[in-house]
Amino acid sequence: MAQDFWRNSGFHLLDRDAAGRLLITDDFLRAYFLRPEIRPVEESGPAERVLHDSLLAEPRRPVSADEVEAIEDADARFNYRVLLDFRARLAGAETVETCYFGIFDGDVKTPPLFLDQLAQIILRNVLDGVDDPLEARAAELFFREQKASVSDGQIMLADLETVDVHASGGRYGSLGRLIVEAQTPMKAVNLDVLGEENAALYWLRDQRHDLVMGLGYGRPGAAALARVIERWVRHFFGVEVNVAPLRQIQDERWAWHIGLDAESTAVLNDLWRGEDVEPGRVQRLLALFRLQFADPAAMRRDIAGRPVYLALSMDEDHVVRMKPQNLLVNLPLATRS
Repeated sequence: MAQDFWRNSGFHLLDRDAAGRLLITDDFLRAYFLRPEIRPVEESGPAERVLHDSLLAEPRRPVSADEVEAIEDADARFNYRVLLDFRARLAGAETVETCYFGIFDGDVKTPPLFLDQLAQIILRNVLDGVDDPLEARAAELFFREQKASVSDGQIMLADLETVDVHASGGRYGSLGRLIVEAQTPMKAVNLDVLGEENAALYWLRDQRHDLVMGLGYGRPGAAALARVIERWVRHFFGVEVNVAPLRQIQDERWAWHIGLDAESTAVLNDLWRGEDVEPGRVQRLLALFRLQFADPAAMRRDIAGRPVYLALSMDEDHVVRMKPQNLLVNLPLATRS
């Protein structure tokens, strides 16, 4: 039986078109006006309350600049401007996928919170019917920052927000602070490490974000992330790719690469140019992958048949901030040649 998960993502408020893309509904738009940043509080004035009530009743209705200016609280006015701009982008898009992809065509002004939410919703669609909990956990890297711990060659990722809660006096107290400082392996603080033998735990705790994933070469987590990347590319472009974890890049004809985060992009660029890279920067590379197109004709003609190398890194603070849009805008597709 197919598992349901990420029930708070907003996925269930959307419809699908014949191609399996997500159609934006009134209920989905209405949910944005129920967010804490927008929902009126006790101190909210009458103009704000009237506007809010009208948008709940008719979430696509036009809102004039005068109506926003009439909101009594300056922070509320700012929040409405941001949300209404985003609503216009959503409402004007054919699907959630086209909205997300279109955001990166030019200067990105959409708040990261909304980008992450769209990525989660699209991934929930991509993974619908998948029964491997490791893939669902790996997909969280696309929209939730991670804290990395590296010890004795073992790479562990824990949800950054969860770690920060623990470090600030949550469940694990001072032990949580050790995770934040990346001085203690995740197992040492009794966080559950998700593996093949206990993977079913994920379905019980999918919205708690408190399961640690191993990412090193040869670990199930790295293979699961590779499968999610394959599904992500297939969903957006309809092309089949094979993604496999890689120990290192040994390719004299290295032609194309994509950094899955800002740190990896910079390191791969320097390595490709043959520049000397500080050992500390190289050591922050957590995972390498080789992506190959099933049909070389789907690639740019000048590099058709060549592998595309992917990398994921942590920054100096051991934080992993994946940018899944890099896979979309930088993939060497023939249609972009």
